[in-house]
Formats: sequence, structure tokens, C-alpha cells
Amino acid sequence: MSKAVLLLAHGTPDVLGEMAEYLSKVTGGRALPDAVVDELKHRYALIGLKETPGTEPPHLTRWTLEQRRLLAEELDGAPVYAAMRNWHPYIADVVAKMREDGVTHIRAICLAPQNSRTSVGLYRRALMSAATEMTVEFVAGWAENPLLAQAFAEKLWPVWATACAETGHRVPVLFTAHSVPCRTIMTGEASIAGARPGTPMQDSPDPYPVEAKRTAELVAERLAAVGFKDSDWYFAFQSQGVSGGPWIGPTVEDTLKALHEEGHEGVVMQPIGFLCDHVEILYDIDIAFREMASGMGMKLWRAESLNDSPVLTQALAQIVREAEVSVEESVTRSA
Repeated sequence: MSKAVLLLAHGTPDVLGEMAEYLSKVTGGRALPDAVVDELKHRYALIGLKETPGTEPPHLTRWTLEQRRLLAEELDGAPVYAAMRNWHPYIADVVAKMREDGVTHIRAICLAPQNSRTSVGLYRRALMSAATEMTVEFVAGWAENPLLAQAFAEKLWPVWATACAETGHRVPVLFTAHSVPCRTIMTGEASIAGARPGTPMQDSPDPYPVEAKRTAELVAERLAAVGFKDSDWYFAFQSQGVSGGPWIGPTVEDTLKALHEEGHEGVVMQPIGFLCDHVEILYDIDIAFREMASGMGMKLWRAESLNDSPVLTQALAQIVREAEVSVEESVTRSA
């Protein structure tokens, strides 16, 4: 059996002219109003996306491919592939390439550490549909991986220390993760996103909100040794969608207002639901939230994204190796 690792990411358009098509992939074919498409084109343009292909892929694609390369090195050259759910290279196309390369067993890791029906469930469904006649191990969530928390803590500590030194006060930290529609996490209410008609309804809450806050808690615990306290951090969900219906909160906007009303003159943000730079960080945080904070007289700092973090690479390698051991133990017991 030929084994390989497959990293799964969201995907992002390569040029501005692909925005409408890309968004249709994200929404499952539902067209969005022209005003929404134009607004998102504007946001992507502000973070560097062009009308024509550049010398490098866009941020998310570039960093995902780099994470793939670093993981392959960490695994001593073991085959590692990367695929996107909503854009090139599509999951189906990469799986077809893996099959051509002789891969018969896929160990898949979703580069969204916190498990959610809205996102991770769709990745899994796309993979299982493409990986016919192949065996698949799917890592659905790794929110509590110790090395993941360490990687985030290493990025947070220097910027928090700088913020506190500049202000002369303890600056609050706001951890964030991407919001999801309320209907997808409600007990007994949320069907699996994108499922075929007749798919049974979920009878338990989606683990996503709990797992997102648990990752933040573990990052905070890593910094306890340098004086970080429970009272120093808050949590909010960012980047609520434009589709109808409520999305989970609290929102970053409401939390920033509350911190301002409490008298805070600054805030450090760290998105712990994302593993690399992309529009939700480079626009939503670095431009929109920073502008909002400035309008209230607050300064906003952001911890660097993990991107090519060596500790993130070690976390991914640990997940692969632990899965390998688990399979070997299962085979041994069966024998």
C-alpha cells in the first residue's frame, strides 16, 4: 500500500476576475449580488490580488504550498500533497494525481484545526467523493494539539510584550476564529451543510465553538509562565457572512466597543482559527478592525500568522506520526 499525506485548505482566487466564480464555489452554486462580488474584489485588491496573474500565487495558496513543502521535509521526504476545496488545485484533481502516482491510502489533515460541520464536513465529503477505491484516514479536528498552542503562543508573546511596554498597561488580547451560521451548530436543528436531501439531522451540537475557545485557552496557558492571566484575554468570532440568518458571536466589532467602553486604549488580536495569511486576516483585521479601533482612539496590534512556523510543521508531523502508530496498533490487534 502506497501512503501519502494530503493537506486540505479553503482555496482562494488567483486573479480578481475569478471572484464571482470562486464565490459560487464557496456558496455551493448560489449566486451572490453584484455588490457583494464587487466589495470582495475591492478587499482582495487591497491585500494585493491583481487583475492578471502575479509572479507568486495569492497568500493562502502560497502559504499552503509552503506548509506542504515544509511538512514533506519534516517527514524525511514522505509524499505530501495539498488541495483546495473551493479553487485550484481542487481536491478531486489532486486526488486523481495521487492515484496516478500510485497512492492507495490517504492520510488527510484539514488546515482548519477546529472541527466544524460547516467547513471540515465539506472537506471530508469532497475528499471521500473523489477518493474512490482508496482508503482514507481523515483528521477532523486537532484544536487541542499541544504544538499548535505552542506555535500560536510563540507568535503572541512578543507582540503582547511590545504592546504592554508601549502603553505602560496590560493590553487585552482578543483571540478570534471565523464565525459560522447559527443553524449549523444548533442541537437537533442543523443538517450537515451541503448534504443530499434526506440526510439525517444532527442530534448533537457542532463542536466548533467549544474547540475554538479551547485552542485560545491552551494558548493562554502557554503564556502563564510570563505573567499572562485569564483576565488578560477575550474571545470573539470574526468575518460573519453576508448570507441570510444569524451567525454566531460575540462579534469582534461588539467586543472592540466593549473594550473601549472599559477604558482600554489598545488591543492585541490573534486569530487562532487560521494557520496563514489570507483575506480574513490581511483585510478584516489589518485594515477593517484596525480602522475601527483607530476611530475609537485605540491602537490595534496583531500577532503574526503561523505561515511557515517550524512549530506548526512539527504539529502537523506529530499528527501524521500519531495516526501512523494508531493504524499500526489497529493492524497488530487485528492480527
